[in-house]
Formats: sequence, structure tokens, C-alpha cells
Amino acid sequence: MIYLDYASTTPIRKEVRETYQMLLENYYGNSDSLHDVGRATAKLMEQSRAAIAQLFHVQKDEILFTSCASESNNYAMKGFAWKNAHRGKHIISTCVEHSSIHNALEQLKETFGFEVTYLPVYADGTIHLEDLKKALRKDTILVSMMLVNNETGAINPIKECAAYVHAYSRAVFHMDGVQGLGKIPISLHDVDMATFSAHKIYGLKGSAILYKKRNIELLPLLSGGQQEQGLRAGTSNAPTNIVFAKTLRLALEEQEKAYQYVQELNIYLRREIENMEDMIINSPADASCFILNFSDLKIGSEVMLNALNAKGFCVSAQSTCSSKSKAISHVLLAMGLGEVRATHAIRVSLSHMTTKDEVEKFIKALKEIHHDYRTK
Repeated sequence: MIYLDYASTTPIRKEVRETYQMLLENYYGNSDSLHDVGRATAKLMEQSRAAIAQLFHVQKDEILFTSCASESNNYAMKGFAWKNAHRGKHIISTCVEHSSIHNALEQLKETFGFEVTYLPVYADGTIHLEDLKKALRKDTILVSMMLVNNETGAINPIKECAAYVHAYSRAVFHMDGVQGLGKIPISLHDVDMATFSAHKIYGLKGSAILYKKRNIELLPLLSGGQQEQGLRAGTSNAPTNIVFAKTLRLALEEQEKAYQYVQELNIYLRREIENMEDMIINSPADASCFILNFSDLKIGSEVMLNALNAKGFCVSAQSTCSSKSKAISHVLLAMGLGEVRATHAIRVSLSHMTTKDEVEKFIKALKEIHHDYRTK
């Protein structure tokens, strides 16, 4: 199979896998134990936390280890909202967020009486600052938006939005940075909280972090222990947390080179698809080059996915966390692109591991499927 679904997950780097195996064999002690084996594990985990903080240019105690980006997003939404409800119960997000943000906010709204404003996106897939300005209120306590959209690659103006929120309100700003990490430059200077995941950058599944500034207070979602500043009870998954630092360092070291390479692949793939009849690109021109979303106006998403899979290609139609729901992209609908494009969309996601030959074979298969379908 030719894998073109790197936005869903990535293979584990050889260096990360080898380090993880070593940690499993040698650092199995409970990091909260007081004996030497436990203390050795705890020391490595705190060294990893410090290394991650240094790579992000933040403080060590601003990094919290979690099990996945969905958990980090839930802590950022519910943990913050419950702790700060006395300050206000209004939250702002966008209509195209990951389901872990959207569903957490819907729970806050329906069960706990919070009010949520969802900002619209436009044909370029991004929110506009003017809409944020209009939505911001005196009782707004939290604003959350993704840096890079996981279906189209559209990049939101995080710096400008966060700056406005900080200048004209008491609200804090959360960024879902999952699809941007290791791909485009990221600064945490402008945001108060941010979510990242290891398995999107050639690391382990079940491994993520939540960055939060020191002054941000959260209510624990898991009670029962002292782990992660008392916010996340349970025995720490120390080997996984330890290897995150190496995963992040390698991704950042290769980021610029990988971007230049993938950008060339994206330009070639975009040009080839644009030249095909009844094909239309959904990703904006200035989107992340690691994601290219397009629609074959004659073939629905499910049919195209199955046809490509039969020819040996792994792609997606929408966010993997929503892949088993109805095959219609709520993101493309929100962009105003219409139901046809939203029900005929395919997401190709590229990597530094993708070869030009693989892209050429994909184009060939796409043309064959398109031709065969039209002549049936």
C-alpha cells in the first residue's frame, strides 16, 4: 500500500522506537515511587519535560503530559471552563474545530449552562478577525481555534487573533496546534494554552502534551493523585512521556527541509489534479502544503476511497475521528463550497517520506478510476 494519510497518523521513527524499547526494558519503575528505580524514571521524565519546554521556549512547569490531543483539548475546554465559570460562561470557537473541541463545548453548553459562539469560516477556510471582534464580550473567558485545519490545511491567523483577545478582553486563548507541529513555525508566546500530539510527528500513539501558562488554572478532570501538578491522576506513562522530547526534537530539526520537499510535491499534485476534468481543489492556495483536499465532482467520497484502496492507496475523506460518520465534510460546507464538493471530497496528506514516484502513481490511479467510472 502507498500511504498518503499522514494527517491521520504517522509511522514511528526508528530512533524513537529504539529509544522507547530501551525505556520499556530499563525504566519501568513508577515515577512516583521513592526507591532508586522509581526516582531514576522520574528524573528522566522531568528531563524530558524540561527539554520539551526548551524547544518551545517556555517554562518546564508549563508542560503537562496527557494521553492524546483529544484529552489535552478536553482539559483546555472543560478544565478551564469549570475552574473559571465564576468569571463568565461565554466561550468562542470556530465551526470547523476537531470533534474533541466541538463535543467538549457542546457538553459545556448543554449540560453546564455555558454559552458558545462559533465563528464562521470563509471560502479560504479561515476565520476573519472582524468576526472575532464582534463575538468577544465582557463575559468571554476562553477563545479556542486550530492553527491548521485537519481537512483542508487552511491556516488561521492565530497571532493576530490572540493579540486582539489579550488586548481587549480578559479571556485566555487556546490553540489546537496538532496539524501544525513539525510542519510550520510555531510560537507559544502569543497563546495561553496549546495542544500537540506525538503520533502526528512520527512518535507514539497515546502521547500528547498540553501547554498552559503558569497563571492558567484548570480543574482536574481525573482526581486521585499528585501526578501532573495534581491535574491528572494515575500512574504516569513514563516511557511514553520521556520519548516525546526526542520525537519533538527530531521533528523540529527536520522541519524546514521537510517543508521545502513537501511543498514541491504539493505543487506538482495540485497542478495535475487541476488539469483533470471534473476535479476541483478545495484546499486554499496558501494552506499547509502537507494537506491537499480535492473533489471529483462525478465520484462520491466513499466510492473514491474504496476505489483508491483497491488500487493500493491510503487516503481519507475527512478527519479520521469523524470517518465513520456520514461521508460529508462539515468543513467544506462551512466554507460555502456546497454539498456536492462536501460529499465528493478526498484528503491527501503528504510527508517527507512520500516519494515523487508515489505521487505519480497516485495521479495515474486517480485518472484510471475517473475514466472507468465515467465509462460504466
